[in-house]
Amino acid sequence: MTESRRLPDYTATGQGRAPAPEVSRAPETVRSEAASVAQPGFAVAPRRTNPLLIVLAVLGFIVLALVLLVVLAYLVIALGTAGAVVGGLLALVPLAIVLLGIRWIDRWEPEPRAALAFAFLWGAGASVLIALAVDAEIQNAVAAVGGPGPGFDFFGAAVQAPIVEEVGKGLGVLILFWAVRRHFDGPVDGIVYAACVGGGFAFTENILYFGQSLLDGSTATTVETFVVRGLMSPFAHVMFSACLGAALGVAARRTGAFGVLGYFVLGLVPAVLLHAFWNGALFFVGDFYGYYLLVQVPLFLIGVGIVVMLRGQERRLTEARLAEYAAVGWLHPQEVAMIASSAGRRQATAWAQRHGVGALMAAFIRDATRLAYARQRILGDRDAIGARADEATLLAALARSRHALREGGTAQTRGG
Repeated sequence: MTESRRLPDYTATGQGRAPAPEVSRAPETVRSEAASVAQPGFAVAPRRTNPLLIVLAVLGFIVLALVLLVVLAYLVIALGTAGAVVGGLLALVPLAIVLLGIRWIDRWEPEPRAALAFAFLWGAGASVLIALAVDAEIQNAVAAVGGPGPGFDFFGAAVQAPIVEEVGKGLGVLILFWAVRRHFDGPVDGIVYAACVGGGFAFTENILYFGQSLLDGSTATTVETFVVRGLMSPFAHVMFSACLGAALGVAARRTGAFGVLGYFVLGLVPAVLLHAFWNGALFFVGDFYGYYLLVQVPLFLIGVGIVVMLRGQERRLTEARLAEYAAVGWLHPQEVAMIASSAGRRQATAWAQRHGVGALMAAFIRDATRLAYARQRILGDRDAIGARADEATLLAALARSRHALREGGTAQTRGG
């Protein structure tokens, strides 16, 4: 089997583990680019979606939508209609910045849109409602003992908020880990899901802050709040949540449905500490903008560097796994090189668009990349979540998209 010397450690075979299963040789029809997509030798039937999971997903979206409506109603009551609307419009700016960042991170192996939508709704609704409910209980308890004492504001910002908010957001990522295990393949996937949750939470929180600044302060105060929260730190909650998301991504390769709980706690610790550091420092720093440039900007750049490193691992994993399929005739080695590099994908996409087969090329790249991760799940003994069934389905889809791409491109070339 072809292995890359740059392959990360998580692909290594552990001591005592059975040898990795060989890739089935491609049928002659596929190797010769025949029209048939028959898959002799692949006896595993494609795995079908459990109807119960579909029902649970629909119910989950309905519940999250209702929760979000409750949160939005709270914002309207607290800020007034005008404050909530203006705050919402301003909050769209940092949200757009965050979504563009998530799209950049998620371009290599895009996650299911439904899962990303669930993550955003959880962050914007459920996690905010959890934070509001806990805060209300704490406020009631404090009032019952005579009101807040010295240091209560610091406690709320540097202790209560980081713990409650990160737990609330983290629960959404944990639910996705259990619900979409077949699409939760590593740290990058965990970061993407966590970023969507964090982006949703920040969106709702920004509505509250922007709207409140309109009610309590001058125009200058509102502008400063928008600049600080909307332009200077749109990724704050994304960075906090990403710590936990990356930990759950590692768990996806190393443990099962219950073992992930240890990784949840492990990822929660840096998320809470980073959040507490971010909030707590404001009580001690006199020059916020100097602190921002000297501390927060480097932290953000470190986060970007980690994401770039993890994306590089994704490319190397894709190349190594697809090389195994190329060795037995499913792909051409040049196709592996194309799929395993950003430059190759751009070049292939440009060619496909010129020949009117852009959608076919996108399907070919998508199927091949998902196939690489299905193979990685097989090597990691994760067949309990349908890795072999996914491999069979994706090989059939890859053969269809590859044949259609070749036929479509040939027809366009002859016609031109």
